[in-house]
Amino acid sequence: MRSHFLFPLSALFLLLVCFLGSVTGGELFSKLPQTLILTASPKQGQVLIAGESSIKISWGLNQTKALGSDTSAAYKKVKVKLCYAPVSQQNRGWRKTEDDLKKDKTCQFTVTTQPWTKNTTTGYDYMLERFLPTATYFVRAYVLDSGDKEVAYGQTTDAQKGTNSFEIIGISGRHASLDIAAACFSAFAVLSLAFFFVKEKRMRKV
Repeated sequence: MRSHFLFPLSALFLLLVCFLGSVTGGELFSKLPQTLILTASPKQGQVLIAGESSIKISWGLNQTKALGSDTSAAYKKVKVKLCYAPVSQQNRGWRKTEDDLKKDKTCQFTVTTQPWTKNTTTGYDYMLERFLPTATYFVRAYVLDSGDKEVAYGQTTDAQKGTNSFEIIGISGRHASLDIAAACFSAFAVLSLAFFFVKEKRMRKV
C-alpha cells in the first residue's frame, strides 16, 4: 500500500523538476534562425584601442533566409553585442559559450539596441568603451520580439567563430593624468611637512 503511494509522488517530483527546468531555462542559440546580414568595419586581425578606436556596424534582413514567409513580423528590436572569439575564451569559464542564452557568456558587451527596420539597412558608429578588456572579438546581433525574447540573430563570423575577428587592446595601468595628480599631491604633502617642521622649530627658539 505504501509503495503504491510513493510511486505517484516520485512521478510528481519528476514532473516538477521538468517544469522548473523549462521555466528557468532560456532560449537556445542553436534554435535561432540566422536571418540578419551583419557587417563590421574591422578587418580580420585588426588591432583597435579601447577608448580611442571606433567601428562601424550595419545590419539588415537576409532576404534569402526570410524567403517564403514574413519572418520579420515579430521583430521589434535589434541588440548588437561584442562577443569573445574562441581564442579569448580558452581556460576562462567566465567567458564560456552555452547554448542556453541565459547562461551564455560569449557576448557580454552591448553596443546598442535599436528599433527594427524591415526594408532598410541600419548603420551604427560605435566608439569602443574604455572598460573593454584586451581580447579578440567578433560582433553579433540578436533580434528581439515585443517581449525582448531572442527570435533570430546575425553575426560577422562563421559558425565556428573563426573568421572576421579583431583584437581590442584594453586600457591597463594608471592613466598619465592620474600619475601627474599623484605626483603633485605627494610634492604638496612633502612641502607642507617641511613648512610646519621649520615653523615649529622657529617657535621653539622664540
